Amino acid sequence: MRKAELLRKLLLEKEIVRIVGAHNGMSAKLVEEAGFEGIWASGLEVSTAHAVPDANILTMTDHLEACINMNDSVSIPIIVDADTGYGNSNNVIYMVKKFEAAGIAAVCIEDKMFPKVNSFIPGRQELAPIGEFVGKIMAAKNAQETKEFCVFARVEALIAGAGMNEALKRGRAYVNAGADGVFIHSKSKDIQEICHFIKEWDMNAPLLVCPTTYPGFTVEEAIKSKKVKVYIFANQGIRAAVKAMEQTFSVLAQTGDIRKVTESIASMQKIFQLQGMHEMQENEKKYLYDGDKVQVIIPAAGDDSNVPSFQDILQDRPLGLLDINGKSILQRNIEILNNHGIKDMKIIAGYQKEKVKPSSISSSPESLTIIENNKYRQTGIAHSIMCARNQINEKVLVLFSDIIFESSILEQLLHREEDIVLVVDSCYRELKHNNKWLDLVEASYAPVSGDRVIHPERDNPIKQIGKRVPCEKATHEFIGMALFSKKGFSDFRKVYESIEESSHWGKFHNAESFPQADLTDMLQEMIDRGYKVSSLEIHKGWMEIQDFEDYKKACEMLKD
Repeated sequence: MRKAELLRKLLLEKEIVRIVGAHNGMSAKLVEEAGFEGIWASGLEVSTAHAVPDANILTMTDHLEACINMNDSVSIPIIVDADTGYGNSNNVIYMVKKFEAAGIAAVCIEDKMFPKVNSFIPGRQELAPIGEFVGKIMAAKNAQETKEFCVFARVEALIAGAGMNEALKRGRAYVNAGADGVFIHSKSKDIQEICHFIKEWDMNAPLLVCPTTYPGFTVEEAIKSKKVKVYIFANQGIRAAVKAMEQTFSVLAQTGDIRKVTESIASMQKIFQLQGMHEMQENEKKYLYDGDKVQVIIPAAGDDSNVPSFQDILQDRPLGLLDINGKSILQRNIEILNNHGIKDMKIIAGYQKEKVKPSSISSSPESLTIIENNKYRQTGIAHSIMCARNQINEKVLVLFSDIIFESSILEQLLHREEDIVLVVDSCYRELKHNNKWLDLVEASYAPVSGDRVIHPERDNPIKQIGKRVPCEKATHEFIGMALFSKKGFSDFRKVYESIEESSHWGKFHNAESFPQADLTDMLQEMIDRGYKVSSLEIHKGWMEIQDFEDYKKACEMLKD
């Protein structure tokens, strides 16, 4: 239910709607906590919070920002003290559109000349001509987009000393112009003036009152009147806050002893509660992954120096240490992992293993463990991953050492909960690959087409994966990034070790032998055995560096 609709419902169903002045999110939350039905976004309170006079010194935007802050902090409706509408009818139209779009339930504008001065200040209290203010009311009502939004008219005739008849005449004219209710204002200390107006009020529109100077007119008296529907405690909150802060600061200044005020001020727990700290912590538990509980395996043992265009470049280093504008591939990827709170990484080294030094690729070398694959020339990526098997006891991210990727891809992947999730890209058909062997994927559903797409969060299991998936069947390309739950990696290890123990030395899926198996070969084996392998669908945002042309493109893409 929109808050404007809620306010309408309250006005219809309750004997009285009690609203309290506030000026920011904290004061609004305290109003709601106390059990009141609504907030009065008080011009006096907002101005006071800025330490400026309540005299149209602040702009409409200043008030709007304060109201948005309040509205976002509470579930009860807000009526905005919108002064004279911040100008003429054009300003009123703009104001209504802005406040309604922000989710505010109602605005209340007063029939004084712009710029106004607070009603309780002696002197200048000039009333606007009735015709001019009627035009503002009609402009406001015509500007609103929803029927529930309320526009209240504040009659200042009694404040200006224009008399009861003028106040009644103005109130009737404003209701006839479309006002949803009339706020009759008085600064008389005698309740007879307000009671006289209420008695004479004969329009089918609710009255709003603010008994700041006539406190004898209680909520009970308002209910008895049958005509007053909104009772405003307009400024008691900020006055109480000012008094309490004055007293606290005085004690601190005189004694210099915090203990003297501890019992008279709110606890830190109360402050945390108002901030929503406890809700934030609960949301973190529900929605944020714990970086300390994600381990990473980066297989980086392979010798790519046999790639013709890399023969000279990779004579003294593995591909993962290839320099791209001052940072190696591994260094770039480890920085992204660190930024996501991941601190436990296993790098599987083989070719030029002595060059893979934690201190040269990470600012937190203690987070890296280098594991040697001494059989890297006879084995594939699956064997490299299994070199870390005895050091894995949590969720595992497997990340190939020859890819660069946008941080957003990792962020999406880390929030997935399935046992095995592969990141797959839908755009491989759009690119020229020069007959490169790709890790193609046939998923259950074809990708969404288009250059800029929002991929649905759908369950799209993988049916087939590997370098020999027919192009006409392939729906995606596996990018070399996979997430295993604790159970998922345990299942992966069990399948691997069962094949290892069987001494399977023949051809294994796309590999010439089981020891040479790629990760994709093992994943296909798991799919064939009935394990579910899920997908995270992306569209671009990464690249694999397989040859010198890829390397040049990466350097161009990542230049400062």
